[in-house]
Amino acid sequence: MIESKHEKYKKLHFDIETAWYLFIKRLFDILVSALALICLCPIYLVIALVDHLSKFNRGPVLYGQVRMGLHGQKFKMYKFRSMVVNADEELHADKKLYAEYVKNNFKLPPDEDPRITKLGRFLRRSSIDEIPQFINIFKGDMSLVGPRPVVEDELKEYDRKKLLSVKPGAMGLWQASGRSKVGYPRRAEIEMHYIDEACLTVDLKIILANFVDIFKENGAY
Repeated sequence: MIESKHEKYKKLHFDIETAWYLFIKRLFDILVSALALICLCPIYLVIALVDHLSKFNRGPVLYGQVRMGLHGQKFKMYKFRSMVVNADEELHADKKLYAEYVKNNFKLPPDEDPRITKLGRFLRRSSIDEIPQFINIFKGDMSLVGPRPVVEDELKEYDRKKLLSVKPGAMGLWQASGRSKVGYPRRAEIEMHYIDEACLTVDLKIILANFVDIFKENGAY
């Protein structure tokens, strides 16, 4: 079927609008992440010092977990380490613990997770553990706003092709809608809705909503 001139115009307009949105979004990501990495450097130094002085929590300050990125490219998403060293290995080695992890939307309640350190509980509750993701944003693995990057096992909860068609984000509509309080399948529905409605106005609203939730410690775990 031959496209009409009107259909071709709509498609061209959509492509130009999308390209412009992605350009502005990437520019914003670079500027914000660079500024954040510079301004928040003292926090990194304090956490590194506390970690070094701890008798029971020594190890790498940063923790990188493999997540699914744009077009299915895997990358390491960075956080301040909030768990004991080799936490992933401990999780997979304990079949009962791993089954509970999967059942509970691929996470464990902090009070029931033996891998989380005392410092880690504070970092998670305050969302400070998420700060190193500005490294991912600056590199281009992630965007400031987008669907939360998932581990490979979680892809079965989504429309895989659609989820991987956009860059994952540090902040998203799911976090603004309750974060860990919202599990699957509702979480997937929210993320898919963002992909359908994504634009600069929506992104700015999500950033504002996320900052409010971080301040209130809403849905942090």
